[in-house]
Amino acid sequence: MRITVISGGPAGSRLVRGLVDHPGDPTPAPEVTVIANTGDDISLWGLRISPEIDGLLADLSPDDLGTAGAAPSLVTDELHALGVQPQWYPVTDREIGTHLARTAWLGQGATPSEVTQRLAERRGLPARGVRLLPMSDVPVETHVVLDEQEEQRAVHVQQWRHELGSPAATRFVVAGMDRAAAAPGVLDAIREADVVVLPGGDPVLSIGIVLGVPGVRDALRGTSAKIVGITPDLTDLGPSLAAVGIDPTASGVAGLYRDLRVTWLPTDASPADVLAHA
Repeated sequence: MRITVISGGPAGSRLVRGLVDHPGDPTPAPEVTVIANTGDDISLWGLRISPEIDGLLADLSPDDLGTAGAAPSLVTDELHALGVQPQWYPVTDREIGTHLARTAWLGQGATPSEVTQRLAERRGLPARGVRLLPMSDVPVETHVVLDEQEEQRAVHVQQWRHELGSPAATRFVVAGMDRAAAAPGVLDAIREADVVVLPGGDPVLSIGIVLGVPGVRDALRGTSAKIVGITPDLTDLGPSLAAVGIDPTASGVAGLYRDLRVTWLPTDASPADVLAHA
């Protein structure tokens, strides 16, 4: 079975890991392609960081290579001691190594797709039947517009989350999306899948960014694959939904996908539930 997951933050990582592990399932392990949102990408300290891809690499790696639960970063401690800004973005030492490698390879002319493939091979993802793709090789960054003392200020979505605590936003601006194109393999992964999964991630700032890449939504409308969506936990989605005028309800979220043939599963749906609906 060929499953394509349009990743949605931690919810997407958990789902993919469950699909790969699915202990006790007698059927062969599925081939899983993950399309990652790169609208969260940011440059800090001279390094290029891709939070969604890095989180997937950590969560899907064997335990001895993953970064989840790693000790606090000695590099970050030193940056704080030296007063180097910004100090609001959390990293581990292993992640710093990933950021250094990514920045070096990009500087040598590698594309984000090539960089992601190298990192995925290092973390053992192909051996687990997982192919990880960035949504686009064109740099795309999501910014949040805030109203402040009768003026507006735009901040990167990572700063909005980590430093500011996701205050009320006026709107979101996705810089570079007008020039973006789907990365190699992305559209084919949607068209040739047996099932496409929309995990319970942020439908505006995570999955919604991927669907904004030219060609992706058209591929979803035209695919013969079954599209399965997991209703997101609405607890933390208020600010992003409010900024686009969507009610923080399951029906409000479903309305964002009304042009797609989505079979919706409840928030607590398991990977086994997804496979059962494939």
